[in-house]
Amino acid sequence: MDLTTRSNTPMSPGNGATDTGLNRAAAGAHQVVDKVAVAADEAASKVKPVIDHAAKAAHQAVDRVAGAAGPTADWVTERGERLQAKGQKVVADTSQYVSANPWKALGFALAAGFLISRVIR
Repeated sequence: MDLTTRSNTPMSPGNGATDTGLNRAAAGAHQVVDKVAVAADEAASKVKPVIDHAAKAAHQAVDRVAGAAGPTADWVTERGERLQAKGQKVVADTSQYVSANPWKALGFALAAGFLISRVIR
């Protein structure tokens, strides 16, 4: 923040005593504003390293999570593909068995339905 100090304050024409009082008040107000600006500048310069450190730590945490999530996502994808392939194989084998042995498949279905109805009641 650039700090500009006023060394000359505008003088208004009129009563000399009132003008001097106004000039002193204006100069005092300028000094207060300048002090506040300097304090704000100092506070900002002290806080900036803390904010930078926190941002760096947050980026590192995100990088670690992303690094761990990549292999995990690959593992889940691989397992999902294996499970889907096994499911398709079971459906194909079951379809083939039912086609080869329709009466046995019907008997198994009736027995399973009977057992399930007993368990549900």
